[in-house]
Amino acid sequence: MRFNRILLSATLVVVALVIQVTILGRLQLPGAVPDLMLLTVVALSLVYGPTSGAVLGFGAGLLADLAPPADHAAGRYALVLCIIGYLVGLARPDNGRFRSAWGPMLTVLAAAAGSIMLYVGVGALVGDTAERHVGLGGLLFTAVLYDLLLAPFTVPWIMALARRAENDPMAVEANTGPPQGADVSTGWLTGGTGLRIGSQRGGLRLRTARGRANRAVRIKGVKGMKNVKKL
Repeated sequence: MRFNRILLSATLVVVALVIQVTILGRLQLPGAVPDLMLLTVVALSLVYGPTSGAVLGFGAGLLADLAPPADHAAGRYALVLCIIGYLVGLARPDNGRFRSAWGPMLTVLAAAAGSIMLYVGVGALVGDTAERHVGLGGLLFTAVLYDLLLAPFTVPWIMALARRAENDPMAVEANTGPPQGADVSTGWLTGGTGLRIGSQRGGLRLRTARGRANRAVRIKGVKGMKNVKKL
């Protein structure tokens, strides 16, 4: 992994962990807790691919396992996020770009549901059933709901930051083809939130200028025809 990729990923994971522990974990919501760590891993995996996603997922999960007030076996969430990061990385489009907001939203939905199923499954294997009092159905529903509500405010911006880091000219390794993170967040940012970035603004201005030029030509043509008729 590149140095800028490691630095950005570590920073985002630590920030997500602090917010998870100090804010989201204390909301006293029914059922599950909004999982900002999961959303961070999903966003980075959609930019960096399966291998980096697995490594990031394992590191982020291990931090969550060790951070208080963790009430489950150490390594349990690390395994879950490692698998989720790898699978999400495989779902990354070949051209690095989603056509609409449905792609990332469906990815978040599948990751949220899959993480709960894996978490419960691993807990059953190791005899750790701390979440049994909630119930699998309620836990699954609330986890997916909270993550889907939080995703539009986190995932596209994390993807945009990761894409910028990938295009950093100070990167250690030179790109041999199109940047892996190029425009990977465009589908969500433009299709899901209505925002426009970069070249899209320039294209809109160019089309506006062309339209004005065409109208000016037509107006001049009409005036010329009127002058000919008068003669």
